[in-house]
Amino acid sequence: MLKIQDIHVYYGAIHAVKGVSFQVNQGEIVALIGANGAGKSTILKTISGLMHPRSGSITFMDQDITHTDAYKLVRHGLAHVPEGRRIFLQMSVQENLEMGAFTQKEVSKEELERVYTLFPRLKERRKQVAGTLSGGEQQMLAMSRALMSKPRLMMLDEPSMGLAPILVDQIFDIIRELHKAGTTILLVEQNASKALEIADRAYVLETGTLTLSGTGAELISSDEVRKAYLGG
Repeated sequence: MLKIQDIHVYYGAIHAVKGVSFQVNQGEIVALIGANGAGKSTILKTISGLMHPRSGSITFMDQDITHTDAYKLVRHGLAHVPEGRRIFLQMSVQENLEMGAFTQKEVSKEELERVYTLFPRLKERRKQVAGTLSGGEQQMLAMSRALMSKPRLMMLDEPSMGLAPILVDQIFDIIRELHKAGTTILLVEQNASKALEIADRAYVLETGTLTLSGTGAELISSDEVRKAYLGG
């Protein structure tokens, strides 16, 4: 579904991503793990068209999207839930969801109901101003807004960041539900143990370079990964 081939990404003179190659197959959960500053978020921004690589290529559904604008990629079926949620704070919950459906001719009532079934707390708060929601509710709203575009691939950037442990569990349960419902997921997450538990495959990123790859089970039992990311 998604193929990244030897991409190099820069912030000015800083070489942030160095020759990274990996792929995501349809129906998988693939995790990218690594320390802060490793380049994980930069890779997601580059895939979603918010940044462009200086060299290398990105293919999605057999189409070259290396230099495609972000809004066009949403129409292709690629949704990005950014780090920090980036919801529209002054709008209501429902208005945020309607904005997520900007690629559709009209907002589907069926799609809204599907989202509200997945996130019943948002249905209770659908008229509430989004900026007054808790951190966990805002994360649920960011994920729901992305779902409104009917994505084939959803990219999640640090969905558990800053959340209480009980809410982290809820968010990962929801990711599992989305996956069961047929959404392919590329997950960037500092909570390596949680990410590897649900990932079919995973890649370890260090200072802009992929250093390890394998199934989630293989990496969670790797001594190198345990020492570096799992505290064991």
